[in-house]
Formats: sequence, structure tokens, C-alpha cells
Amino acid sequence: MILPNLFIAPTVSMGLGVFTLENIEAGTIVEISPVIVMSNEERKLLDQTLLHDYIFEWGAKKEQCCVALGYVSVYNHSYKSNCEYEMDFEMKQISIKAVHFIKTGEELFINYNGDWNNSKKIWFDAK
Repeated sequence: MILPNLFIAPTVSMGLGVFTLENIEAGTIVEISPVIVMSNEERKLLDQTLLHDYIFEWGAKKEQCCVALGYVSVYNHSYKSNCEYEMDFEMKQISIKAVHFIKTGEELFINYNGDWNNSKKIWFDAK
């Protein structure tokens, strides 16, 4: 499920991003995406490809990884994002929910740390 008002478009500095054609109220589920779960061994292979930038750690112990279908892998990172993601390991899906009101035309962001306001440096920003 992807809200019909979402679309992917180029950003100024982050490649592609997810945007909205309509206002989105806080608490709205904007997407529920199935995932393809892979083993730690497969993760080592993926880490050698461009897909490394688009996978999520997966499982309670983060011993696996997944590729999310839908738009999930295109949401850009912000330390104070307007959306958050939740992983459902049993259903093998990731949902994206607005945590703040999002105006028409705005980009939707997630925090790659998991919590929408977690300021811990992420892998590509830790240098």
C-alpha cells in the first residue's frame, strides 16, 4: 500500500526522494511495503554492490538484511525526519508513518537510525 499522493522525484542534493502532492496528517500510514529477506552471507555479497545503499538490517538480532519493495528504499535520511519506519518481522514488511504534519510538495524523510529524532551519526555521515 502506497498513498496515491506520493511520488518519486529528483532532490537538490540527495538523488531521488519521496514527495507528496497533498497534505499528510501526523499519524498517517503512508506506505506498507513487503520486503525480501536475505541471510548474513547474502548481505556480504550485497555490500559489494550499489544495493548496499538501499538495504535494511533485519531481524531482532539484525543478523539478516532486506530489500524493501515499493518506495521505502528511496526515502532520504534526516536526523529530524517527518516520518518513521516500523519493521514487522513476522509479516515481512516495513511501514512508513508520518510523525509530523507534512505539507503539499514536501519531501518525506526517515531517520536511518530507526527513531525519527535519533541524532546518532549514521554510516555515511560518521567521518
